[in-house]
Amino acid sequence: MRKVLIVEDDKVLSLLLTKMMEKLNMQVIATVTEGGKAISMAKEHNPDLILMDIMLEDDIDGIDAMIAIQGAGIKSPAIFITGNSDSYNRERAEAVDYVDYLVKPISFTILKDSISKIED
Repeated sequence: MRKVLIVEDDKVLSLLLTKMMEKLNMQVIATVTEGGKAISMAKEHNPDLILMDIMLEDDIDGIDAMIAIQGAGIKSPAIFITGNSDSYNRERAEAVDYVDYLVKPISFTILKDSISKIED
C-alpha cells in the first residue's frame, strides 16, 4: 500500500483528497497545512507520493517545501494541486521534479490519471 502525504490548507479539500486516496487503496500518513510541517513529515515518513498545494498557511509555500524535501534526498514523487494557474508559479515549479501540476478543482479521474504516471 502506497503511503501518501497530503499538504493542503483547505480542510474540506484535504478531506476530499483523503477519501480519494483511500478509494485508490492508498494510506494517508498525514495531512498538513504548512510547508514547514510538510518538510518534517516527508523526512520522517519518506512517503511514496506527496499531494502538494502551493499556497500554504506558513511562509514556506509548496514549491519551496518540495525544493527542501528533494534537497534532503527524499525522492517522493509530487503532484501539485493548486488554484494557481499563473505562469509565475508554473515556472517556479520547474525547479522541482514533479509528476503533474493540476489546477483546482480536480476530479477523481484526473487525480487517478496523474497517479498512474508514477512508475512503480
